[in-house]
Amino acid sequence: MSHHIVEVRDLRHVYPDGSPGIQNVSFRIVHGESVAIIGPNGAGKSTLLLHLNGYLTPSSGSVRIGDLPLTRGTLREIRRTVGMIFQDPDDQLFMPTVYDDVAFGPHNLGIPLDEIDRRVVQALSQVGIAHLKDKPPYRLSAGEKRRAAIATVLSMIPDILVMDEPTTGLDPLGRRQLIGILKEFTHTKIIATHDLDLVLDLCERTIVLHEGRIMADGPTLRIFRDDELLRECRMEKPLSMQGCPVCGLK
Repeated sequence: MSHHIVEVRDLRHVYPDGSPGIQNVSFRIVHGESVAIIGPNGAGKSTLLLHLNGYLTPSSGSVRIGDLPLTRGTLREIRRTVGMIFQDPDDQLFMPTVYDDVAFGPHNLGIPLDEIDRRVVQALSQVGIAHLKDKPPYRLSAGEKRRAAIATVLSMIPDILVMDEPTTGLDPLGRRQLIGILKEFTHTKIIATHDLDLVLDLCERTIVLHEGRIMADGPTLRIFRDDELLRECRMEKPLSMQGCPVCGLK
């Protein structure tokens, strides 16, 4: 089995207060797929993503990355394979400089210093902020922080990229530039987002979550053309698929 494969079986998570987060969620994502996880607020999107590299532990069910079940014993190896980009870049940027943040992960893996430097330079160049390597993260713009957070993951050379609301806080140009960066990542991508036009640009497959359960899983265009499903899950079509509010034309 390819180590790029993500397999979730009957996953269930209950929050400490006893309320359900996700319930009996199962899916399989293969190498090279770009898959969106969509749904209204409170659907369980972020909770699901946090199970994919062990930030949360299932109440029941399982997560498997390639041949490895996600356990305490496999956590280190799986986190080398699955790179997680959080909704708030500040959760990933805590070192004195951008360079230090991007080097942090490889350094913890014990990678030689010359290889760490090569990875950092490559990751920063990939996201277009090599010129910011010596800058403190708190002095970056929202878009620059987002790019730096992505670079911290790319320096680990993951096979699977998991992203939670990657366009939050970005202006239109920053959003378009981010989409271009993500299109260049040719391995597996899993993206939880409310930005449905981003989904149209990047993801050929979409999983719809509602109240912690999978309501649909299939080709993105088919999902977005299902008006009844979208109404039931409190969502609307992407703006690019909606008619003009004045003339009604699409």
